Amino acid sequence: MDDKKTQFKTFVSAHPELVSFVKNKEMSWQDFYEIYDIYGEESSAWEQYFATRDSSGTQEKLAELAGIFKNINMDTVQKYVNNAQKAINIIQELTKKGPETVVKSARPITKFYGD
Repeated sequence: MDDKKTQFKTFVSAHPELVSFVKNKEMSWQDFYEIYDIYGEESSAWEQYFATRDSSGTQEKLAELAGIFKNINMDTVQKYVNNAQKAINIIQELTKKGPETVVKSARPITKFYGD
């Protein structure tokens, strides 16, 4: 019996996504142990827990992003974008090249008076 518990602990350490079900009180370690004891490690009974963890993790991340975007004041963002655009325009004006002036000499530099 003790060997089965050790094998279960090894299985759980290889699949840390099961911890979230226990933390969320959706399952208990006893429930997981019973599934392990009845079906074993390679059973399709585990697929629902592994697949659910991936999708709920994605949903949690999306919910977190939605919360971040909800707290953004769009008027403030627009103000900063406008200020950045003004700064870019000023920099472009300062670095804009004017028309190039070409100086033409009346005579070639290599010629001297009286040559």
